[in-house]
Amino acid sequence: MAADLNEKVKRYERLLREALEKAEYAPIKQSHMYKVAEDYRNMATSYYNDGLHFIKTDDPVNALVCFSYGHAWLDAGARLGLFDVDDDVLFTI
Repeated sequence: MAADLNEKVKRYERLLREALEKAEYAPIKQSHMYKVAEDYRNMATSYYNDGLHFIKTDDPVNALVCFSYGHAWLDAGARLGLFDVDDDVLFTI
C-alpha cells in the first residue's frame, strides 16, 4: 500500500504543479475579482509548498492532502472564471 500512496503523492504533486503553471488570471487587474483570483492562487501555492514540506519530512498522507486541497482551490477558481484555462484534464471546465 505504501507504494500506491507514494505513487499517488507524486502524481498529485505533478498535477498541482502543472495546474499552477497553466492557471492564468482571467479578471482585469483593476477588478475585485483579480484580487480574489490572487487569493485562490496564493492558497493553492501555499498548499503546494506545504505538500513539498511533508514529502521532505516523510509524511505522504499530509502531502497528498495538501496537493489535493491546493488543486481544489485552482479547480474552483477555474469554474468561477478566475483563471483562464483550457486544459480539461487538469481542470473541471
